[in-house]
Amino acid sequence: MKIILTQEVSGLGAPGDIVEVKNGYGRNYLLPQGFAISWTKGAEKQVTVIKRARSAREIRDLGHANEVKGQLEGLKVSLKVRAGDGGRLFGSVTPAEVIDAVKAAGGPTLDRRRLEMPGHIKSTGSYPVKIKLHPEVSATFDLNVVQG
Repeated sequence: MKIILTQEVSGLGAPGDIVEVKNGYGRNYLLPQGFAISWTKGAEKQVTVIKRARSAREIRDLGHANEVKGQLEGLKVSLKVRAGDGGRLFGSVTPAEVIDAVKAAGGPTLDRRRLEMPGHIKSTGSYPVKIKLHPEVSATFDLNVVQG
């Protein structure tokens, strides 16, 4: 089965890639979850739009990735959340909230799907957060979760 990926799928490809997968995997998982669309000639034309959007938010090259890494590692990222007694959160911290906190701290706009969080953050404190900027470059910064 030929499909066009709309989101990054580990081990398979990036958005806009046209890949061949087993029928069951495509029909039962990738298509219903919205990770892919069926391949047609018309859909293949949409690939260029998807790839253009990906290149706009993607790190350009290794030098740019190292520059963003230096910028991220120098940031003091703080996230205010609602918490109860003892610092326990109402819910947990999401990757989208972390990306917004990085942007608010003066950092670059990042893709939330490339964020690697240390499990579920459910209490206040400081946590190391890793983001994969480039296949060869990863940056780690401390996220300070405070009650607010």
